[in-house]
Amino acid sequence: MLAPMVKVRVLTAHDVAGLLDPVALRTALEEAMDGLSAGRAQVPPRVAAQTPQGWLGAMPGYIEGVGLAAKLVTVFAGNTDVPSHQGLIALFDEATGTPLSIMDAEVITERRTAGTAAIAADLLARPDAEVLTIVGAGAQAAGHAMAFAPLRPWREVRVVNRSQPAAVVVAGRARAAGLENVEVFADFEPAVTGADLVALCTHADEGVIDAGWVGTGTHVSSVGSAAELPAELARADVVVVEWRDAVTTPPPAGAAELQSLGRDDVIELGDLIAERSAGRTSPQQVTVYKSTGHAVQDVAAARLVHDAAVAADVGTEIEL
Repeated sequence: MLAPMVKVRVLTAHDVAGLLDPVALRTALEEAMDGLSAGRAQVPPRVAAQTPQGWLGAMPGYIEGVGLAAKLVTVFAGNTDVPSHQGLIALFDEATGTPLSIMDAEVITERRTAGTAAIAADLLARPDAEVLTIVGAGAQAAGHAMAFAPLRPWREVRVVNRSQPAAVVVAGRARAAGLENVEVFADFEPAVTGADLVALCTHADEGVIDAGWVGTGTHVSSVGSAAELPAELARADVVVVEWRDAVTTPPPAGAAELQSLGRDDVIELGDLIAERSAGRTSPQQVTVYKSTGHAVQDVAAARLVHDAAVAADVGTEIEL
């Protein structure tokens, strides 16, 4: 006998974009990262199937009181006609395991990654930081421009990428987000030199900048899935990660650049948010945030989207 049919809400990328309130998302991400570090989440390491062109990763996660979800995401860095990151998120009722919704993951991945990096930057960058450099020109670069815009009264914003036309597009997105004095740089070194906050948003499989360009007191944020962070910066004064095992778990779950470190060499972002650990303690320190992406971010964002969709009756219900 077949089980009773279940109604599942299907949400497109357009639906998700309209439902993700940035203020609510920041709160949800902070609570998710705190919950992870406090032991209120259960998340196995990401697994991935490799192809010659990219990989398909599976990221299940549970946060007590928030939800149960799994993301299937592909990362194909060489894509030109379609996004490099694509995927789906399925949200389930945490009490019964019943599927609740299926939603496009592209917008969530972009905004939760940039949003979490912005939380870390807000906590780690100097209060008087005024020069922001964005390295890269993909979806994450544009997302970072929007997420980082309200963090400080930026005097200057620099965008640099190997392809200048793509950097011009990101600069336009930055201006649309309210940033002023946005300039596109042709070369990496002058773009990074003198910056107070450097946001790396590339697919580079080796250090995309020289650590010698990074000045005293700078905060460096890295969200690339390969190895864009210079090896020297892996031993910065303060290194923050989403989860400590990012330094002992090999890629794609762990951080390639931090594999030489031990768990005690890094601070979890959730502990920083909840003030269980100190971050920057002097203006002279160089601080680093290295993101590998984490399922709790997807769970928190997906729950936020689902609840907003139900309240507004957005999406299409299908029967399984």
